[in-house]
Amino acid sequence: MNIERFRYIVVEGPIGAGKTTLTRKLAAGFGAQTLLEQPEENPFLERFYRDASRYALPTQLFFLFQRVNQLRDLMQADMFNAPVISDFLLDKDPLFASLTLADDELHLYRQLYDQLRPQAPAPDLVIYLQAQPETLVERVSKRGIEMESRISEDYLYRLCESYSRFFYHYEAAPLLIVNTENLNPIARDEDFNLLLKRVATMRGKREFFNRGD
Repeated sequence: MNIERFRYIVVEGPIGAGKTTLTRKLAAGFGAQTLLEQPEENPFLERFYRDASRYALPTQLFFLFQRVNQLRDLMQADMFNAPVISDFLLDKDPLFASLTLADDELHLYRQLYDQLRPQAPAPDLVIYLQAQPETLVERVSKRGIEMESRISEDYLYRLCESYSRFFYHYEAAPLLIVNTENLNPIARDEDFNLLLKRVATMRGKREFFNRGD
């Protein structure tokens, strides 16, 4: 599959959408490097799920600096030696901040984000995995990750809505919106191959991919 024009692809979506699993599967299919979120390295994340109001700011700032450092390393290395597929988009970082931070904390976060954002390269393609909130709630529950068991359904609903609004207005890179309600490129090889073909033939600035397209 020829994706030479896509040297840097980002797979995005809310918790439970399957972005990390699909990132790894795409990287294996394309012979690409992966650039993955590292939530296990965030010392505040578990405490955030126990007490969001107290630990939201350090959790958010840790992720911001972590992701900027990963992207800076990517730019300093020759990222064009091989394609890179990532499971996070720095541009959507403020989405979580706006859901979790108090106004004064959000103001501080935005100042830091605006200073650091120019250090991130723009993707050649963003794949947004879209799912209904009810589907995400079910998937998160099935994963059985203890830390995630503290995530409320209300938070997942608000997160899903925020993702939808964000990508409705997103124009910084070509965007492929994949409806995963009836299309499962992670578990079904047939669907995965359909996605590969759709990525290879992507021509527009914004396209939608549903089962049967």
